Amino acid sequence: MTTMDPATMVLVLALGNLVLCSALFFSDYGTPCTPAATTWGVSKQVQAAAWILLGLGGTRVVPEPLAVPAGWALLIGGVALETGALWEAAATGGSARWHRAMVPLAVAAVFAFLISYWIDPLGLRTLAAALLLGAFYLLGAVALARGWREASMLQRALAIAIALLALVVAARGILVLVMPGGWRWLSHDLLRQFSTAAYYLLMLVSGFGWLLLARERLQRDLKRLEVIDLVTETANRRGFFGALAPWMALARRPGSPTSLVVFDLDSFTRVNDGYGHPVGDVVLRHVADLCRRQLRDSDLLGRLVGGEFALLLPRTGGEEAMLVAERMRAAIESTPVKTERALISMTASFGVTTIRPDDGNVTLFQRAGAALRAAKDGGRNAVQLAPRPVAPGME
Repeated sequence: MTTMDPATMVLVLALGNLVLCSALFFSDYGTPCTPAATTWGVSKQVQAAAWILLGLGGTRVVPEPLAVPAGWALLIGGVALETGALWEAAATGGSARWHRAMVPLAVAAVFAFLISYWIDPLGLRTLAAALLLGAFYLLGAVALARGWREASMLQRALAIAIALLALVVAARGILVLVMPGGWRWLSHDLLRQFSTAAYYLLMLVSGFGWLLLARERLQRDLKRLEVIDLVTETANRRGFFGALAPWMALARRPGSPTSLVVFDLDSFTRVNDGYGHPVGDVVLRHVADLCRRQLRDSDLLGRLVGGEFALLLPRTGGEEAMLVAERMRAAIESTPVKTERALISMTASFGVTTIRPDDGNVTLFQRAGAALRAAKDGGRNAVQLAPRPVAPGME
């Protein structure tokens, strides 16, 4: 098997990394760049520079004593930054703390490599470079494997592929250490070919994997925005009715009842008119947070329109739903909203009903709305239960 010539290494690995940087740049053009994406782009540029140095080593352009240590040091630092970008992307909220933690780790790894190169420019250098690069790639695979059960198939496949290729990279250093003269057909030249192929595949898998994961996250965020109210972080009208549908179907079967609560903030219009919509949004978020504290994990809170909310209480009868609504009413009344302009006291009126076997969305919300209007007509800041159906012959 022939060895890989430096020109091919430069063409595929150096220019390949630059092409991936360009793809990221144009895919995110015009949108704010996340810390993880910025770190990833820098890492690819550093890796491209590293492969150029390694490819030009020994030529008239760059002498080998400079190109080899500088090239491998840059490559280790670039892969470390790429790993940091993966951990940033995996962290909740895209925290940049992994970037800050990875920089000193990368510096330490580069320093360890340079010491190894100074001691032994051939054997120990090969061992150190392979083990350090393999370790950083494995750390990147671990970042992708976080939350394995909830991860997508793409994320799982990328984690497995990068882990396997990282082992191939690290294996070269280990085999050079334990078998200095090679073993049968497994020569040092063949090991180098396997390692080079692994670097090519890692460039492709990590690069296009990053772009595909970014596209997957964007699609997931867009899908979430279809059913989530951005102001209160509760279900919006579409999301609430989508979650309500299966419970409407279950109501036609014998079993535990399900209740619906509709409530409206009293005089919410005056808040928007008097203080402005930004303050009104603060009030809505405050009320939503108060209500969530009174609910179980299985309950669903949604914002229908303006200051009107709906609450789905599975396996809850009317009397129990009245108690939940009363706790929410008392919490809203007793907890004023602190804003920059004023301390605003709010109250809310509630209408409560249970889902009946013959209900549709229209009849269910008509009944809950009628109970809500009765609560408002009775002086507001109250909870009203919709009348139970009258059995035939009991009129």
